[in-house]
Amino acid sequence: MKAWWKESVIYQIYPKSFCDSNGDGIGDIPGIISKLDYLKDLGIDIIWLSPVYQSPQVDNGYDISNYEAISKDFGTMEDFKCLLKEAHDRKIKIVMDLVVNHTSDEHQWFIESRKSKNNQYRDYYIWKEGKNHQEPNNWASVFSGSAWQYDKTTDMYYLHLYSSKQPDLNWENETLRKEIYHMMRWWLDKGIDGFRMDVINKISKVQTYEDVLPQTQQYMRPSKYVSNGPRIHEFLKEMNKEVLSLYDVMTVGEITACSIEEAKQYTGDQEHELSMLFQFEHMDVDLGEYGKWSPLPLNLVKLKQVLTKWQCGLADYGWNSLFWDNHDQPRVVSRFGNTEKYWKQSAKMLATALHFLKGTPYIYQGEELGMTNYPFCSLEECQDVEVFNAYQELVVEKKVLSHEEMMQGICANSRDNARTPMQWNNQGNAGFTSGIPWMKVNPNYQKINAKAQIDDPDSIYHYYQKLIQLRHTMPIMVYGKYTLLEESHPDLYIYTREYENEKIIVITNFSENEYEYELGEYCFGTLLIANEDIEVQEKLHIHPYGAYVIKRL
Repeated sequence: MKAWWKESVIYQIYPKSFCDSNGDGIGDIPGIISKLDYLKDLGIDIIWLSPVYQSPQVDNGYDISNYEAISKDFGTMEDFKCLLKEAHDRKIKIVMDLVVNHTSDEHQWFIESRKSKNNQYRDYYIWKEGKNHQEPNNWASVFSGSAWQYDKTTDMYYLHLYSSKQPDLNWENETLRKEIYHMMRWWLDKGIDGFRMDVINKISKVQTYEDVLPQTQQYMRPSKYVSNGPRIHEFLKEMNKEVLSLYDVMTVGEITACSIEEAKQYTGDQEHELSMLFQFEHMDVDLGEYGKWSPLPLNLVKLKQVLTKWQCGLADYGWNSLFWDNHDQPRVVSRFGNTEKYWKQSAKMLATALHFLKGTPYIYQGEELGMTNYPFCSLEECQDVEVFNAYQELVVEKKVLSHEEMMQGICANSRDNARTPMQWNNQGNAGFTSGIPWMKVNPNYQKINAKAQIDDPDSIYHYYQKLIQLRHTMPIMVYGKYTLLEESHPDLYIYTREYENEKIIVITNFSENEYEYELGEYCFGTLLIANEDIEVQEKLHIHPYGAYVIKRL
């Protein structure tokens, strides 16, 4: 079934790091407004705006203290209304982050909830008695340590799957759900165009709250008890009925630990839940013994298997989100590309491999410039709560990683890599702010910045611009059937798309090696886009990190 959000290209803005208008070192909504023409020229259709709500910023805005107020760091509600109007005037839609698995502990609901056991808001959160003067169970927080926080006021523990400053909401409470639906309608009535739903598949928990077995360590990840829980589809269908079905909106759910069959339930046209989902299986292919903190070299065969599994699995039922980068991932050109010798080629190659897949593509701010990971030299340069908690656990307490090993992991995979300020020009602080930036700018901004790339017709920016133009004019990119070729090749990712008698081949090289490839039915075809000048003949010479898309004659 065709839909406007399937044919769109989405651009994620992390407001704190995008553009600062007032010199306080923090990006803001007026700063975003000042860059809307840049985004219009790039060609994107939708902005996904990471949280701009009132928040203590313990987890960079994903700890919300008031869902119906704008953080003073980012501006005012009038600024937001102006952003909405200015974006819509440019035919750009706005999708907001919906964070309803948890709130901040400074949200009024939680302030009331912790006061007494019989407070009317008590059941808005998940409170449990301790067990033998310890936590109710052995569940671990995503940010390390226990997922339970003791609160002496009522001598009980509350659940927090993330920071202890982010208590989980109790979706079993019908009154709470109604409050959330009311809040969602409040935003949609202002004219926003949908929601990206943060860790939405964790809102339903297994109600037994039992220990994770076998108990091999003090605290263990409770995925099977908190991901894709027993009432998740009931809750989402209710949300759709009460809110989403009343508006022409796009929704994307962040869904961890998800199977193809579960994804079909979330995104199938007849299920009436979500438009699409983010799954992260392809982001796990290079994780080592200690996850992101002990990364492995990329295994392209494994990556191709995962991408193909999702391309084929949701081919006819459901819909994929296509992404390499976001606010929780390191920069893909540093991760899967080559920033030393083939920076520009590999950035363009990775864009090609992604944008010709079936699904809706997402561009994270700076990805269109080939922004790279930050060269962290010390823990003091980091900002992310996840980094500090993981360092404490793995280096200080368990001593399974040395300081040097952990710093390598941080440089490779920490979320802070995505959160360095946007690089607009080669002036002070990369044009991000006239003040002192909340986080250091990557020192390579002299070379990598938007101004230089806009002025260079061969830049990564202009390559992304062309990819977006092709998507807007070629239905085959949106709706075409996907077929993987050269399944076991260690360096080449090659696939075809086919739609209404049209056929294209996408050839990408994830290595420094060179290859010859017989084009067969694509010989003498039309070159749609490539990251170097070539003539399409019987045999294609594939250069290091080469990318070529050819349409069959």
